[in-house]
Amino acid sequence: MKLILSRKGFDSSAGGVPSPIFPDGRMVALPIPDGNSIIRYRDIAHDGGSLGDLVGQLSRGRVTPDDRAHLDPDLIGALLPRKPGWRPLFGQAGQAQGHLRNQEVGPGDLFLFFGLFRRVEPHNGAWRWTPDSRPCHVIWGWLQVAKVVPVDEARSGDYEWAAYHPHFQREGDPHNVVYLASRRVRLDGLDEALPGAGVFPHFSPGRRLTAPDAANTSTWRLPAWCYPENGRTPLTYHANRQRWHRHADHTELTAAARGQEFILDGEEYSEAAPWAGDLIRHR
Repeated sequence: MKLILSRKGFDSSAGGVPSPIFPDGRMVALPIPDGNSIIRYRDIAHDGGSLGDLVGQLSRGRVTPDDRAHLDPDLIGALLPRKPGWRPLFGQAGQAQGHLRNQEVGPGDLFLFFGLFRRVEPHNGAWRWTPDSRPCHVIWGWLQVAKVVPVDEARSGDYEWAAYHPHFQREGDPHNVVYLASRRVRLDGLDEALPGAGVFPHFSPGRRLTAPDAANTSTWRLPAWCYPENGRTPLTYHANRQRWHRHADHTELTAAARGQEFILDGEEYSEAAPWAGDLIRHR
């Protein structure tokens, strides 16, 4: 199994703000704007209403309910009306897909999606950022791959249910693909029947990547076993050993500020599958 840390959702460049952590610990990963999408923020269900209102409040109107949203990865069935046959999926294209292809990411591999989050609080009937809170990177969802399908092939196949997806609106990219979710997660040592894709609905310190006292969101506190030693290949895009620092009970990583897909080889890191399975089990 390959484990992919996949950067997705609002941040300072895409959307302009983090995604929210509510006072009760709930998290919502906000999909980035996409003018080519056929999905508007107001179309996406949230908390008995529309995600458009929340996006407008947190972005202070820079992103409006009528703006179009890149709902990808699409992991929750209840977010939109669905056609029969829908299943969770994730699309990738361009250079980022080239990296996944070169690393031979495919069936059985596991995406863990992370993004930038910050705490919010109610204020005058709306939501605002909690003044003393700071942004941090948090793992917010997962998808284990059942199949990788080129979008051009899917358009002429049995994928009518996926025609709404933003990657089906892209043209002229032969490397544009979608990753279909497995029905169930299959990981070594995981005996429970857990869904092949989903979101972590609440914040947990165990899924926070940014170190608690870090001045920079890209200073990560990872499990001790993540340290690349004894010839093990580092997380992709992190080959510079100066990024890595070993501590007694954890590993510190200065994560790449850019890049979407960071891949770890589960054959070299046998601890990866049990760690990921434990995150999903305690979602």
